[in-house]
Amino acid sequence: MSLYKLLDASELVSQGAEAKVYKGFLTSPPSQLVLLKYRFPKKYRHPSLSAQLTRTRITSEARALVRCVRNGVRVPDVRVVDVESGIIAMEWINGHTVRSLLGDSEDPDNQQREDTASLETYGVSQEQLMILIGQALGRMHKADIIHSDLTTSNMMIHSKNGRTELVLIDFGLSFQSNLVEDKAVDLYVLERAFSSTHPQSEGLYAAVLDSYATELGTKAWITVKKRLDDVRLRGRKRSMVG
Repeated sequence: MSLYKLLDASELVSQGAEAKVYKGFLTSPPSQLVLLKYRFPKKYRHPSLSAQLTRTRITSEARALVRCVRNGVRVPDVRVVDVESGIIAMEWINGHTVRSLLGDSEDPDNQQREDTASLETYGVSQEQLMILIGQALGRMHKADIIHSDLTTSNMMIHSKNGRTELVLIDFGLSFQSNLVEDKAVDLYVLERAFSSTHPQSEGLYAAVLDSYATELGTKAWITVKKRLDDVRLRGRKRSMVG
């Protein structure tokens, strides 16, 4: 079955400006549940440019996921990559986003959620969850992978074989870099996401950074911390200017 036909046989889960996400099976009869991410052609772009960008982004995302796996970062396993059609198939993660488990300031009563899962469901506390997040980010940055869209919506809690895992997802904007600036900006993006989505979470994010620092190592953390402070200062200045 071609990947295009696979999309027709799959369930559309969500659609963004750059891609559609489907839930389906790689084989018939169904056996392996996967997430299918389809970067569809953009009509406002020249066809050759659109195709080139799609190939580049699909390749970059797949490489980032594979590099994460090799460096001990839990991400969805890549199953199939078709750069020409703009489709990448990866492991379907059954679980809940960290955003939903911590609570959302825009939906304080969780009325938009389909279930009532909590951290207790997975046997972890908020503090333990922050440690897991910091460890994952530290390993990712040690592998020189920059996520570029770190939010609690792009982190999932998942149970596998009785063990609770933190899974980083959606590497569509990721790239490889060993620059301290890029790693500091990555952390700042998540810090802003915490403050806007979970406004009472200042202490929680501090725990994330403590865990990140432990994973990264003292020498590397001192350098990243200094640059993170610089990024924060620039962010505050931009906010003041408006």
